[in-house]
Amino acid sequence: MTGRVVHEGCALEWLRDHPLPQDAGVLTSLPNVDEFGHRDLDRWRPWFEDAAALVMRSTPQQGACVFFQTDVKHEGAWIDKAYLLQRAAERVGARLVWHKVALRAPPGTTTNQRPGFAHLLCFSQTIRADETNATPDVLARLGDQDWARSMGAEVAATAVRWLAAHAGARTVVAPFCGVGTALDAADALGLASIGIERNPGRARRAARGHS
Repeated sequence: MTGRVVHEGCALEWLRDHPLPQDAGVLTSLPNVDEFGHRDLDRWRPWFEDAAALVMRSTPQQGACVFFQTDVKHEGAWIDKAYLLQRAAERVGARLVWHKVALRAPPGTTTNQRPGFAHLLCFSQTIRADETNATPDVLARLGDQDWARSMGAEVAATAVRWLAAHAGARTVVAPFCGVGTALDAADALGLASIGIERNPGRARRAARGHS
């Protein structure tokens, strides 16, 4: 396939119904508990793990999936999303290829509800971490953001470049694509892309692309 396609609807339902192209790499950011409607942590945590496991299972075996996630504080305790992703990976037999951090604030800055860094984790059924696919572990900035919760243009570009160079990705699939930052990164490299987004306004923006 070529070009950009955005589907308006539930990303998880779409993944269950549509096998991904064999040349697909996945880049996503799963919704936070405060985006989950009822904001019930006891219901959101298993949902998050189930959603992550589905994304990993849906990724072609020879490919890779990358998650961009920022920890949050809930009732005075931090929720470590990297830990939740690792639990999901254990369930489906995926291995962690790399774990990077992207700085959301300059070093030395005190933050409160959200930390000054975000996680970027890559999982695969078959790819192993070695010197041929190693890249920097700390990203100095997120890059431009179209809205407060987007992953940032530089982070998306870093992930997409790695998927193309080291996981054979020629199509970038972005469940929960938001306004399409991951799709824009795919466009910049001449890759095809598929986005899935439930919010109608964000889906329309993602379909239009960055202007």
